[in-house]
Amino acid sequence: MARAHEKSFTCEKELTLSVIGGKWKMLILWHLGKEGTKRFGELKSLIPGITQRMLVNQLRELEEDLIVDRKVYPVVPPKVEYSLTEQGKTLLPIIDLMYEWGKDYMKNVVSQSPADQTVNE
Repeated sequence: MARAHEKSFTCEKELTLSVIGGKWKMLILWHLGKEGTKRFGELKSLIPGITQRMLVNQLRELEEDLIVDRKVYPVVPPKVEYSLTEQGKTLLPIIDLMYEWGKDYMKNVVSQSPADQTVNE
C-alpha cells in the first residue's frame, strides 16, 4: 500500500513532493527512467555520495509508493532488480521538465556572477 494513505495532505502538490521529493529520489528516478532496469550496485555507483542505507531507504519508499518495482530472483547470490512501474513512468515528463528548468537556471542564474545579475535587473 502506498505511504500516501498514512498521511493527510492539504493539496496535490504536497502529496507529489512527499512521493518524489528529497535529495536522492529524483536521481534514482532519472536513472531508472532513462537507463532502464538497474541492480542495487549499479544504482549506487551511478549516484555518487549516496550511502547504502540511504539508497535502501529511498528505494523502499519509492516501492511503497508504487513508483518503483523490486524484482527478486531466487538465485545465490541474491539478485534484485529495480525498475519504474507504469505509475512511475508517468513521472518521466515531469522529470524531463525539471531537468530542463535546472539546466536553464544554472545557465542564467547560478553561473552568473553577482555583478552580472545586478546589471541584468
